[in-house]
Amino acid sequence: MKSESFPCLSVRQPWADLIVDGKKDVENRSWSTNFRGFILIHAPRTVDQASVPRLIQWLGVNAASEYSPVTGGIIGYTEIVDCVTRHSSRFFEGPYGFVLANSQRFPQPIPWRGELGIFAVPAGIIRERDYEFPITDFPA
Repeated sequence: MKSESFPCLSVRQPWADLIVDGKKDVENRSWSTNFRGFILIHAPRTVDQASVPRLIQWLGVNAASEYSPVTGGIIGYTEIVDCVTRHSSRFFEGPYGFVLANSQRFPQPIPWRGELGIFAVPAGIIRERDYEFPITDFPA
């Protein structure tokens, strides 16, 4: 039986873009998780504007003014494969790092309101768009 909801994590832009484009391999958090598996990535309305100028090369733009991120929606997914307190990734700052792999951007964002922590998104929201998302059982 397919899961009725999928796990989701809100990540501010531009970091969410870097994750779903497969460029960011660690997501920093102040809390650890035992969750392992595929998770949707939600880009909230808040953008980390201070980080944009130093990430221009990674974002594929010539100037910060050219970066126009999608916000307020689910933009893709990634897989959490580990949670660590040390990592060699250029993106690791800690204290905890969710190690990421197998990221994918959706063809179009799905408007959605985020929440704190890992939260549930009804599976039908993804299925009705025929978007590919590897099934992960989400604990109730």
